[in-house]
Amino acid sequence: MTKIIYVPLDERPVNWEFPQTILATIPELELVTPPLSLLGRKKTPAPLGELWAWLEEQLPSAQYLVTSLDQLLFGGIVPSRLHHYNQAECQMRLEHLANLKHKYPNLKVFAFNLIMRVPAYNSSDEEPDYYEHHGEKIYRWGWLTDLLGRGQGGSKEEEQLAQIVESIPHEVRTDYLNRRSINHFVNTEAISLVEQGVIDFLIIPLDDCAEYGFSAAEQRDLLKLVEDKGLHERVHIYPGADEIGCTLVTRIYNQVQNRTPRVFVRYSSTMGPQIIPRYEDRPLGESIKSQITVCGGIVVDNSLEADLVLMVNSPTLSGRKMQEASDAVVRKDTSYYSFRNLREFVVSMEYYLATDRHVALADVAFGNGSDHELMQILAKQGILGELVSYGAWNTPGNTIGTVLAHALIRLDNYERSVKGPDKFILDRYVEDWGYQVLVRAYLKEQAQELGITYFDLKNQGTEISRLALTELQKFMSTYLAQYTQDYELAAVYFPWNRLFEIGLTSRLFKR
Repeated sequence: MTKIIYVPLDERPVNWEFPQTILATIPELELVTPPLSLLGRKKTPAPLGELWAWLEEQLPSAQYLVTSLDQLLFGGIVPSRLHHYNQAECQMRLEHLANLKHKYPNLKVFAFNLIMRVPAYNSSDEEPDYYEHHGEKIYRWGWLTDLLGRGQGGSKEEEQLAQIVESIPHEVRTDYLNRRSINHFVNTEAISLVEQGVIDFLIIPLDDCAEYGFSAAEQRDLLKLVEDKGLHERVHIYPGADEIGCTLVTRIYNQVQNRTPRVFVRYSSTMGPQIIPRYEDRPLGESIKSQITVCGGIVVDNSLEADLVLMVNSPTLSGRKMQEASDAVVRKDTSYYSFRNLREFVVSMEYYLATDRHVALADVAFGNGSDHELMQILAKQGILGELVSYGAWNTPGNTIGTVLAHALIRLDNYERSVKGPDKFILDRYVEDWGYQVLVRAYLKEQAQELGITYFDLKNQGTEISRLALTELQKFMSTYLAQYTQDYELAAVYFPWNRLFEIGLTSRLFKR
């Protein structure tokens, strides 16, 4: 048996639970994760001394370490945006990792560390307190600085930049740039650890990124460093974050199995692979290639030679114009009708399934949730139970990486004689479709009456969980009734005491 130690980005189910769930049916791999008590909570960083001690206890019997450097150095994804560590403190922790690698030279270390995001809105929910008032200006500051730094723009942009910089307090600018500098230092040092053989494989994901900005500028520096050191095979930089745990354990699985799964990608829109989605900095087709490669797969030219057909319900609008899933239920942009053909997309899916192709669906036409129209069609046509995997949560990168990881691991264990989906895909239908598109929108509308806000359930968490469970069970009886005899949703919880994400307590009865 191969033992993998997995230190996740944070304690939310998408990071802590998802990789465990998709590997649960693979007896050849043992995935060991820290207890939740060692992973902190949102803005409260993990107890780093205890976390490192736990890691050292597990290492003697492990063959692989998959670890978030944001977790090991800063205590989690949100603490990585709030810390006040200096270079020396970060260097000390990286040296500790290097010493452990020297102690266990046969250990394969797969690491990831984010390029710190730059949200385009005012909110301190996951950012420093000053982001509540200066978030949009910080985003615009970075965008214009990068634009002008590339020799683009002109006097108008220079004037705008000067006005924005003047409007942001000096202490805010200093704090923000200092933290970005430290986090960028960690990424450059991580690349050096790859060169030294301490880290065997490194992903530097761009978290909620854009075409211009602080993240884009840092990415260029890192890409040049990777190029200069000749490390392009061992250091990958592309949009993503919360799906990385899933994709890296899938890469290990494929390495252990000595296989390279073949993936054919089919889009709902001719424009699909060229669209630059919201929260990302490059065409969707390029991101998909990155995700497939990191999972250990390869893109092939047709479905006949493919092990997996990845159906991609793709956006028709770029950047910040791309609609959110819950908004599209109320009023969908015309381009979603004229620039794609859902009818043909569904017919193609039916054809692939009828010809015994393994089909997974990455539903990324909208941000943060499923395409309600498409899902109703698939439910009516009986396709939901035939898919190998499905996802539609958060950013396109989050969804695509998760769907690929689940599907590629499931391929070896997927038998057509077993009717119906597994627990993970049913969870995705309930959460990505039922909650993110419908129930969350309902709770958001009722927030004032319920005495809560979108980002703070206050002391109403237990009551809101009961209400969300009731609404999701109604959703299941309407859209997933054929699975309710085998699948039970017992409870819903809110890991960060806000409406944005949920955790599910569910179970699939043996058929």
